Amino acid sequence: MAKDGEQTEHNKLDSDGCTLPPDHPLPPDQLGRYSPVRDFHAENDIAEYVISQARDETVQNVERVKTEYVLGSSYEIWDVATDKDRWWVITNPTNLYPQRHFPSLDYTLSFHVGLMMRVASRAGDGETEPTPFDEVFRRKAQAAELLERAVEAVDFQAVGMQLRECLLSLVAAVRRRVELDDIEERPKDADVVGWNNLFASTLCPGEKNDELRRYLKSTVEKLWPLVNWLTHHRNANKTAALIAKDAVDATVMHYTHLLSRERADHTDQCPRCASRNLRSHFDIEIEPDGDYFVSCGECGWDSHPGYPDDDAD
Repeated sequence: MAKDGEQTEHNKLDSDGCTLPPDHPLPPDQLGRYSPVRDFHAENDIAEYVISQARDETVQNVERVKTEYVLGSSYEIWDVATDKDRWWVITNPTNLYPQRHFPSLDYTLSFHVGLMMRVASRAGDGETEPTPFDEVFRRKAQAAELLERAVEAVDFQAVGMQLRECLLSLVAAVRRRVELDDIEERPKDADVVGWNNLFASTLCPGEKNDELRRYLKSTVEKLWPLVNWLTHHRNANKTAALIAKDAVDATVMHYTHLLSRERADHTDQCPRCASRNLRSHFDIEIEPDGDYFVSCGECGWDSHPGYPDDDAD
């Protein structure tokens, strides 16, 4: 037994007399036992990702450190320990970084966000599958390039022409994606305002969408004349072209949101706690060839067929 004031390996004191923790850290495979909050399915997804990227390593512990929100996008940051290394894993999309080379978490997150933005900016160069909006995005990009080089009034008129074609392409693309009810009088192909009114009424029906529908209609009713004016105005200038471009960008984004809102505004709820915080997971072990299941981020319920329902008798 140690005498009073004597320090042992398990009883080391700092200069203020406070007990210091032991020099040897807790083994990584034991860390999870002392975490009060666990998210089994999310941890398993991260572990499977690390295994797929570092095939000669065995995952020993997975811990969510924090969730950061940047420009409306969420990024989950995970600390993953293996038998050979330690990694930061950041989502949206998921990538991993060795902590020995990226010791600062804040720096790693900034690096990840910047890298993913650069990757996203190169989308559409033949590296991704085609979408119904490819022509719309191409004309948007061409208008932006013309605007960067524009000097004379005729150059800004060319920007207006490209923006006009972008809106026409948008109408054609949305028309292929939206099932319209019986139309008594079909608008002409170049009637952007007429088609927009039909789209707004179809995609935003009912009294609950009155304000949203009114906004979508009024925006294009003002935007279409602006773009045509810019196309033909002999004194077209940079300020007018910038405003028109921003307005077209916003309208394209509006329809992107509208046509994808089934994913963004899904109404599926957890059968136990009614939360909408449901996440999708994939398990190769589900018979016969693997399948997806969902779990609740609030109460922990999941639809995995291999686990019993906690509410079952």
